[in-house]
Amino acid sequence: MASRANQINIILNDHQMKPVEVVEEQDPFESVHHALKHFIGMDIIRDKMIEIYALIEMNKRREDVGLKTDPQSFHMLFKGNPGTGKTTVARALAKWFAQLGILTHQHVIEADRADLVGEYIGQTAHKTRALIKRAQGGILFIDEAYALARGGDKDFGREAIDMLVTHMENHRQTFILILAGYPEQMNDFLQTNPGLRSRFPFIIDFPDYQPAQLLEIAKKMVKNRDYHLTKQAENKLYQLLIKERQGKERSQFSNARYVRNIIEKSIRNQSIRLVKQKIYDTKAYILLTADDIPNDNE
Repeated sequence: MASRANQINIILNDHQMKPVEVVEEQDPFESVHHALKHFIGMDIIRDKMIEIYALIEMNKRREDVGLKTDPQSFHMLFKGNPGTGKTTVARALAKWFAQLGILTHQHVIEADRADLVGEYIGQTAHKTRALIKRAQGGILFIDEAYALARGGDKDFGREAIDMLVTHMENHRQTFILILAGYPEQMNDFLQTNPGLRSRFPFIIDFPDYQPAQLLEIAKKMVKNRDYHLTKQAENKLYQLLIKERQGKERSQFSNARYVRNIIEKSIRNQSIRLVKQKIYDTKAYILLTADDIPNDNE
């Protein structure tokens, strides 16, 4: 239809066309990404969590149509150097498993050799059973687990290992056991009990962080403390991270722990600088400069 203004208006069946609503497809693994959104360099962990989530989802769908499903065990073994995030990931997994209904609680009972091994006959069994009871519904996380086997065949640590193996099999639907420690020592630890390795369907390696990842961790730590690194401070810190990572044996580099120590030292250095110079304003409180970043010999 031509209008007086020489415009053409087109009407289709006298109906105004409505905009089509586009529905974005939801990521089926959104819960995995959400659980790890604050983590840096966790691709290996993310892949394992996707594997677990997919298995849980398909088992639910199989049950809905009357197909058989096997009870799953989610006990894990973490191998990694200091500061690679083993304990932090265990805490995140507890929350995630509770959200999925695999666990009834979000708690993580963190323990070491002293919490399991007694000094006289009968004490180890009592301590280990009590610890497992506390962990029911959640995760029992044992760091430096290889220390349980340090004393040899006559040490009570072997008794604790045997009890853990028994309970993780008999109660695999009521709690999750995570053993953690340094890579080489954990490999040796797995040889101490013939049935130990087969009890852990998930053996996960936590790699050392690269310098760029460590810098990102540092920037997050600084931001969470209401500080900000200047560009010069970032550059100095990055060079320090490269030098420290290259100069240490793989098992001696403490990764994120080293970064935390550097940030805390930098904050102390800034405090000294501001007090000496009598600079008291908000912008100065926030900025960490290159002068505040410690040198490699400090």
